[in-house]
Amino acid sequence: MKTSYNFIPYTRDLYSESEMKTRSKEFYEWADRRRTVREFSSKEISQDVIDNILLTANTAPSGANKQPWTFCVVSDPAVKKIIRTEAEKEEKLSYDSRMSEEWLEDLAPLGTDWQKPFLEIAPSLIVVFKRSFEVMPGGKKRQNYYVTESVGLACGFLLMAIHNAGLVALTHTPSPMNFLGKILNRPENEKAFLLIPIGYPNEKVMVPDIKRKDLGKVKVSY
Repeated sequence: MKTSYNFIPYTRDLYSESEMKTRSKEFYEWADRRRTVREFSSKEISQDVIDNILLTANTAPSGANKQPWTFCVVSDPAVKKIIRTEAEKEEKLSYDSRMSEEWLEDLAPLGTDWQKPFLEIAPSLIVVFKRSFEVMPGGKKRQNYYVTESVGLACGFLLMAIHNAGLVALTHTPSPMNFLGKILNRPENEKAFLLIPIGYPNEKVMVPDIKRKDLGKVKVSY
C-alpha cells in the first residue's frame, strides 16, 4: 500500500515480567492519588510547565492522526471573570430547571452548586475544543475522524500530565458551552469540549471521601 509517510524504526524500553508488575502497580497507586479539586490557590504556574502538560496531551492517539483538538490557555483575569459569569448563568439554569431530580440527588453528596468561584481563582483555565473538520486553503472543508473519542483520549492524557506535575484540576462541563467559543473567538470548526481549571490546591483543601469501583465491577474476562 502506498503511503506519503516515511516510516522509522519503533523503539521502546523492555522490562522483565517482574519489573512490569512492579511498574504497573506503582503507576496505578500513583494514579489513584489523583483527585478532582474545586478549591484552588491563586499561585501562578510556569508557562513552561503548562506547555509541557499540553505537549503530553498532544501525544494522544487520534483518528487518522488528525489530532482534532485545540487547547486554549486562559490566564487573563478579565477573561476568566467573563467565563465565570457566563458559566454560572448556564449552571444556575441547569440546577434550577434542566437537571432531573435524580441528577440533583446524585450531586448532593458532593456539595456542588451553580456557583463556580474556581473559574477566577485558579491561575489558568485550559479550554479544550474539538475540531470536527479542518478548513483547507481556499475554504474547502476536510473531515476529521473519531473526533469525540480522540479528544477524550487527549483530555485523559492531559489530566494525568497535570497530576504528574504536582498540580490539580477540575473537569468542568457547563452546558451548553457555546459561550466559550464566542468569548475566545474560536473558528466555526471548533466546539468547546471541556473546561479545566488548573493550579495548586488551596491550603488544607478537603475532598469527598469517595471510593473507586473494585476491579471486579469494571473488568469482564472472556
